[in-house]
Amino acid sequence: MTAHNSSNTPAPALPTHPIAPIAVICLTQRALPMAKRIAASLQGASVHGLRTRVSTKDVDFAFDDTIAHLQRTFSSDHVIIGVCASGILIRALAPLLAGKWQDAAVLAVDEAGKTFIPLLGGHHGGNRLARDLADRLGGIAAITTPGDAMLGLALDEPPRGWKLGTPETIKPATAALLAGASARLEVEAGSAAWLTNSTLPQSEDGTILITATAREGADDDAISDVSDTAITYHPPVLALGVGCERGCPIDDLYDLVTETLAGQCLSPKAIACVTSIDLKADEACVHELARRLGVPARFFDAQTLEAEADRLVTPSDVVFAETGCHGVAEGAALATVGRNGKLIVPKHKTKRATCAVALSQDDITPETVGKAQGKLSIVGIGPGQTGWRSPEASDLIGRASDIVGYQMYLDLLGPLIDGKDCHHSDLGAEEARARHALELAATGKDVALIGSGDAGIYALATLVFELLDREDRSDWNRVAVQVSPGISALQAAASRIGAPLGHDFCAISLSDLLTPRDDILRRLKAAAEGDFVIAFYNPVSKRRRDLLAKARDMLLEHRNADTPVVLGRQLGRPDEEITVVPLSKLEVDMVDMLTTVLVGSSNSRHITRGENQWVYTPRGYSKKGPDAANAPVSSSTSTSKNDKAE
Repeated sequence: MTAHNSSNTPAPALPTHPIAPIAVICLTQRALPMAKRIAASLQGASVHGLRTRVSTKDVDFAFDDTIAHLQRTFSSDHVIIGVCASGILIRALAPLLAGKWQDAAVLAVDEAGKTFIPLLGGHHGGNRLARDLADRLGGIAAITTPGDAMLGLALDEPPRGWKLGTPETIKPATAALLAGASARLEVEAGSAAWLTNSTLPQSEDGTILITATAREGADDDAISDVSDTAITYHPPVLALGVGCERGCPIDDLYDLVTETLAGQCLSPKAIACVTSIDLKADEACVHELARRLGVPARFFDAQTLEAEADRLVTPSDVVFAETGCHGVAEGAALATVGRNGKLIVPKHKTKRATCAVALSQDDITPETVGKAQGKLSIVGIGPGQTGWRSPEASDLIGRASDIVGYQMYLDLLGPLIDGKDCHHSDLGAEEARARHALELAATGKDVALIGSGDAGIYALATLVFELLDREDRSDWNRVAVQVSPGISALQAAASRIGAPLGHDFCAISLSDLLTPRDDILRRLKAAAEGDFVIAFYNPVSKRRRDLLAKARDMLLEHRNADTPVVLGRQLGRPDEEITVVPLSKLEVDMVDMLTTVLVGSSNSRHITRGENQWVYTPRGYSKKGPDAANAPVSSSTSTSKNDKAE
């Protein structure tokens, strides 16, 4: 297994939280280099190109109608970075605008990358993104919102991790500051340099009170005279440690946490992350708790938690016997805040769950704490054409830190994997790739294991689950595994020639590396007798040249010599070839390792209409009577049980 970085050592990609996913729109070939540079510098970004003007092999998505594509992308809550004239973006999106708090960020960038203009969502991540990209790529961020331009910061867009506790006071407070008022800062917690060192007008007797606190609510006496303009921020300074029984209901844990925080007058918005022991890395209720609180979940091994034993308030020998540490909730909270932090809420518990809270002196950065639950996405990227790759597949690849796959498949991903850690191995090393992907994910990484076609059809997903089944390793078992489907080779081949899979079909691999030859021949015989349309995967190899000929001869015993056979080679790639031959004329030398073979049933037909030739397999309506195919279509929107079979 070889690892490499697929780009020429670019700067690390900027995190996109909380505004991913990002679509970088490119309308001309001249703008493509800048679009690719922008996408490579952002996690979860993809390049979308206008098909008639941009080389489709260099983009992640190709589209035909600019206005329609912009509107669809915006409506699906993507951030849009248009490397194009701002007027195009304005005209396309104007009918869809809902409000400053609802609209996703939209940036316009000139083709040279000199100016980054946040058109929408400036305080929804747009201004920050424009500044970051300008700094990263050597341009200028054209910020026009008054708060940013005159006060030097956006009061309604605090730094990552900080939460605004009083959104209703931002507008009047900003208006007052722009009119000449000054701010009085009270920093009770958190790293508030973004406020204290800003150009915000400040004074000890300022009429605008700005408080940074981990507490819920505020001191009524302190804000009685400025209640309409007092701003409260909650910095990410609280570490929430939790423990629970296996299978604990989410409401049990969530209710315990909310009641504990309320009882201590602590704000949930000040929680930086939910932490626990790594034994709970796959515990559903822990992840659901983190989701409800809007923070990451992070995990520590027992040795790290046991190092906090001298600071525990309620150490337990029973817990030590079960987990290898004397306290999970308290230990996890303390491990998160470090030796300079302190436990402010000792363990609270119910019958099935525990929680504790620790306070950090500085902002907590969850990415530097413990490790995340590892994620393994087994992604089918289709036969090779970018347009055949699903949006889910692109999103999973875009968010992954590590990419594992055969080099030829990685090359097909182009700019989507720029800047990522890529790990490749030889064509025959599928199990090694699956194992390496699991090992990486077990360390807490977000890994995408890449396969062509569909990941679950003669592909890598099976090997992953075989390894999980065979080795039953606890660290692998805690990895979150997702299989993302792709367009299979049989679907791609069928689509190019019509509808040969219109009736019952099966798929058979002719590779005898893993399947005994006798089993292959037995399945061939059954498929031939059953009159299935057959998709042959792995039809030949350099050493195996006879099984395809045996299959042809066996099929000729059960169907006509002119049965159409579709040969789809290099599907979805520039040198794609589609050939149709009669079954009796099928020769082994017509096929190579990059060919998918579809053999029709006795009912399949090969027709020529105009300049086109098609292969299709009738659905059987002719056997129901001469009028069945012409029956009127009902306008009802209901679905009967029989309709679901269509």
